[in-house]
Amino acid sequence: MAMAGRTFVTGDIHGDLDALLRVERKLPKMDSGDTWVFLGDYVDRGPRSAEVVDWVRNLSRRSPAKVIALRGNHEDAWLKVIDEGWPEFVVPAGHGCRQAMASYIGRAASDDDLDPSLWKLMLRGGFFPLDVIEWMRGLPFYFEDEHGIYVHAGLVSSGDNTFFHPSNTPQKVALLWLRDQNFFRNYRGKRVLFGHTVTGTLPPELSSYTPEDPSDMWAGPCTIGLDTGAGKGGFLTTIELPTLTVYESREARAVR
Repeated sequence: MAMAGRTFVTGDIHGDLDALLRVERKLPKMDSGDTWVFLGDYVDRGPRSAEVVDWVRNLSRRSPAKVIALRGNHEDAWLKVIDEGWPEFVVPAGHGCRQAMASYIGRAASDDDLDPSLWKLMLRGGFFPLDVIEWMRGLPFYFEDEHGIYVHAGLVSSGDNTFFHPSNTPQKVALLWLRDQNFFRNYRGKRVLFGHTVTGTLPPELSSYTPEDPSDMWAGPCTIGLDTGAGKGGFLTTIELPTLTVYESREARAVR
């Protein structure tokens, strides 16, 4: 049986192209036996959503590795905005929708200069190019290989500390949105790698990876959380499987 190649898994990017490029420079050279998985949330908050989307979409032309880009809840939310409207997602400044629009229209879009035409554009996601919308529609909800199960937010509980496999999940959109303490604390099974929930809010006592630094990658018994806050004041993390080698966009910390 052929040995499985390496899988590199990158957490939520949120428009932080600089962090993405810094991580890329630290990664080893990949070949056709390798896979690079992105856990979703390419847009919003950070200043360069459009460039991040373009970078991810075109990665397979530059890299021999197999590229898997999953759907995040922010891509899912924008599709709802486009299809039926969702001002409750678009309006709150913390969701970072203004920054996404600014990156596509090439001008600042702060609260101070959102004239009615810009509000209307943002409230329907009208700044996204059609090809980007179709790309978002095609993003899968999960991926699985020999090393793990990859999903944006986590697995859905089926009761009594058991969990649906993504393929059997009744409402697959929950794979993009849930924040379930039961999953974080009690899931046992094939390793699951997820983003969505910033690691600093995950149960610190369960992490075996630098528990003294709650902002760092979170590694539970059978789960790894990779949203280390890129695009909102944190940094970007990528992990290599099966070696569990970690690459960060921030500078290496001093070893005490």
